[in-house]
Amino acid sequence: MSPPVFRFAPSPNGHLHLGHAYSALLNERMARETGGRFLLRIEDIDLGRCRPEYEIAILEDLEWLGLEWETPVRRQSEHFASYALALQRLYSQGLVYPSFMSRKDIDAAFRSSGGVWPRDPHGAPAYPSLEREMDPEALARRVEAGEDHALRLDMAKAVMLFHHDLEWTETGPDGQQRVIADPEAWGDIILARKDAPTSYHLSVTIDDALQDVTHIVRGTDLYRSTSIHRLLQQLLGLPEPVYHHHNLLTAPDGLKLAKSAGSPSLRSLREQGVGPADIRRQLGF
Repeated sequence: MSPPVFRFAPSPNGHLHLGHAYSALLNERMARETGGRFLLRIEDIDLGRCRPEYEIAILEDLEWLGLEWETPVRRQSEHFASYALALQRLYSQGLVYPSFMSRKDIDAAFRSSGGVWPRDPHGAPAYPSLEREMDPEALARRVEAGEDHALRLDMAKAVMLFHHDLEWTETGPDGQQRVIADPEAWGDIILARKDAPTSYHLSVTIDDALQDVTHIVRGTDLYRSTSIHRLLQQLLGLPEPVYHHHNLLTAPDGLKLAKSAGSPSLRSLREQGVGPADIRRQLGF
């Protein structure tokens, strides 16, 4: 029987903070305690925001914490062809269509509705799926004319392919439980962005399968996204991992730690004289 496989998958668009350290240390500990493997993956499909210097900093921070991982490290930007193959398979099932509406367009539609427009699980205005109902030939002409567009999943058609509920196994303090997925809550998700030939949801699902990841350990902010990943796994014939969503670390104001919020980085803590043992002790490791 193959050993379990865990992974830590940061994006090199900023420096790691304590929340990243907790997730990395938890993955490594769970891998060690189960006799499993620990992988590091660099999720850098956002070529506009990701920087080589941040990747170097990530490796340095994790080494400073005392973590070791298998090599080579997988970088998503080197595997766009793998995502294109998966996208083509969804195309062949008639589940993909071009979308020209920008986030600004969707926000405008939301405001014009008087605030009654539905929202996705993260609270953003849901995509109205108007383009899904347009003439496919008219959409194709706009693509051929070079208009910027994303590619979306026809969610209604996708969920109709299954005659049973999608579920996943969630582990935690109370043991394992089966959770019913609700991908329809997300609407027609983006599979390929206007500025990248893939999306987070598609690439992370493909990567986990190609790397034989058996246990996905990540923060509760991605709990609801698991519904999307289970749907894509079913559509693409990929194995189902076990999931574990840990609590997020929060700042004194109660908000989760985040790069965008300016949360103290591991690098800055190190410069203040904090040691790796201090970090591990603070985080319960």
